[in-house]
Amino acid sequence: MPLSRRDFTSRTVIAGAGVALTGTVGALATAPGALAADDVPAVDGPDAASAERRPHGPGYGPLIADPAGLLALPAGFSYRVITHSGVTTLDSGESTPSHHDGTAAFEGHRGVTLLVNNHELKGPRSGWKHPVPLTEGLVYDPAASGGCTVVEVRRGGEVAEWVGIAGTSTNCAGGSTPWGTWLTCEETEDLAGKNGMTKDHGYVFEVDPHDRRANRDPKPIKAFGRYAHEAVVIDPHHGHAYLTEDASGPNGLLYRWTPPQGFRHGRARLRGLAADAGVLAAAKCFDSAGRFVDDLSRATKIGTVYGVDWVEVTDRDARTLPVRKQFAAGAVTRGRKLEGMWWGDGGAYFVSSYARSESPGAAHDGQVWFYDPKRRTVRLVVLIGVNADPSKDGGYDGPDNITVSPYGGLVIAEDGEGVQHLFGATASGRVYPLARNELNIGTEEEPEYAEFTGVCFSPDGRTLYANLQEPGIMLAITGPWRRGR
Repeated sequence: MPLSRRDFTSRTVIAGAGVALTGTVGALATAPGALAADDVPAVDGPDAASAERRPHGPGYGPLIADPAGLLALPAGFSYRVITHSGVTTLDSGESTPSHHDGTAAFEGHRGVTLLVNNHELKGPRSGWKHPVPLTEGLVYDPAASGGCTVVEVRRGGEVAEWVGIAGTSTNCAGGSTPWGTWLTCEETEDLAGKNGMTKDHGYVFEVDPHDRRANRDPKPIKAFGRYAHEAVVIDPHHGHAYLTEDASGPNGLLYRWTPPQGFRHGRARLRGLAADAGVLAAAKCFDSAGRFVDDLSRATKIGTVYGVDWVEVTDRDARTLPVRKQFAAGAVTRGRKLEGMWWGDGGAYFVSSYARSESPGAAHDGQVWFYDPKRRTVRLVVLIGVNADPSKDGGYDGPDNITVSPYGGLVIAEDGEGVQHLFGATASGRVYPLARNELNIGTEEEPEYAEFTGVCFSPDGRTLYANLQEPGIMLAITGPWRRGR
């Protein structure tokens, strides 16, 4: 049912306006009473004294250069390398695959943390030194180089890693499910016969970190459509799936999949759905005056709220035309590089990494939106102005993977130009650095730093996991995390 102008007005009266910070992130609104890192600290244990010495303000203080040349962190914080492509090995003895991307953490038995880690490897296996190994029974397309590994971090610090799925392509982000599995997304539209592939790609697959047998004979969830998938979240109350598309020419779309009547979610149930099960639809936004919004780049102020209708996709498997090209002008709302998503505060946070000449609105270096399924609205909660000089530390550009912090606000992984960070955005509208990548994979004359990916907290909230995509390093970050009083 279309959302009327009256409905839109009544559902958005509580939306507040934030204060945009030029060249940085603006205000972030989260759930009422959310606790953020910029409140007065309450720290116990050996880090309490050092925490009290730091000035109260957003975050945890300035980043301190790493003598090992890997990761700069605030005082009192430390990191540990969990996996490292070309250095650590799987339980099979093969190398940890490269190009770490989307990740989620799950609680295992007896204090074990299970992490499912995407490997964004596109095209033939011959193009990569460390592709995902073709473990028997877990292969979708033997020609493809990507997939997921499952990393087991035990209470004593021991680490084990094995293949969750292989033979998929360009596994970028994804999302965890309320029933404890991982949905890995292929950011490609390659059909069989293209780029050496022997099967069609551009799908979502389910990976169970708790049960290796459940991952055998992998099948795509065709009901979610075939396109350049980025991320996905599941509404735990209504069962809808929300999905982002990282594509251009034209810009990508925000999608919603509605399950068929009577369908009940659970482990391995998605893979049993028919290819046309449920309804896949794309978002169509409009402002408070009822005017159609063609692209999310039109929003230039924190707190901007748009109503959302959903327009059904006619050919979700895109046999003749990519899904995003199936809509006429004025039918749907687009966004450049729709990237990471995370469910929190009763809705879905999602990212548009930047906008330039390919977008009809204003240029920016990142937006984070919040979709409220009850009000059927999207609200702009983070806006990053154009970073004039990304090579210099202090600004941000290109948000990608995100997670909702158990301490309030968001933690955002940067995938932009120049210096790369993990940074936080607090509930009160301020930002702060959490980490800086110091591993130069370029040259001294022309330094290059890989993007951060896979940002997520452990189930107990004590450890922040994040990846350096190249060469492929998973890190565990610990320190004096704090909540407001």
